[in-house]
Amino acid sequence: MAAVVFVHGLYHRPEHFAAVAEQLQDAGTEVVVPELHRGSLLADTAAVQAAVDALQEPPVVLGHSYGGSVITGLRGARHLVYLAAFVPDAGESAAGLGGASPQLQDAISPQPDGSTRLHPDRAAAVLYGDCPEPLAARAVDLLRAQAPGCGRGVPERHGWKHTRSTYVVCAQDRAVDPGLQRTMATRCTDVREWQTGHSPFVGQPRLVVRLMQELLAITTSRR
Repeated sequence: MAAVVFVHGLYHRPEHFAAVAEQLQDAGTEVVVPELHRGSLLADTAAVQAAVDALQEPPVVLGHSYGGSVITGLRGARHLVYLAAFVPDAGESAAGLGGASPQLQDAISPQPDGSTRLHPDRAAAVLYGDCPEPLAARAVDLLRAQAPGCGRGVPERHGWKHTRSTYVVCAQDRAVDPGLQRTMATRCTDVREWQTGHSPFVGQPRLVVRLMQELLAITTSRR
């Protein structure tokens, strides 16, 4: 069975990809969305690597935002997709590449235990500003606290140098500057640009579904 793996960004959960996962599963694709929040980039990467290794066929792997740093360190992917995501090279981290926009930084609320949360109203505008209000509200409710330091993690491997990749620039993004996205996209094999905000898997899941189905078809024909 063809398989895809979705890797969420900071503050997010697997449930944010529920609409995309359901549509792909209904079409006969195996979908895995690992839970991150393991405390470090290396631990997050190890959790996703374990999910990839458990599949019978190499999957198409999509990383969103910080999830781009995670998928960069993977082995065994059929194709890598960077959705408004960071594409680090040797010695680089998401934070070092530019990190969160000023608008997203303004939404971050430090907690007494050293973790951070996102202010709900500001998060809705920055992450889901182009999404229908009910979907944006649900997505905000799903957000969770984030341990410090993950965005400063440096991948040990750089999979985009060995595996074909597609970068999707989200041109209306308020969380990761679209200009920065276009610069990072030059490291990938192919580039698409969508007129969406930071989270099309919430507001326009069919866009993501169609891209994943297209890449599954292309990569299957090449094998």
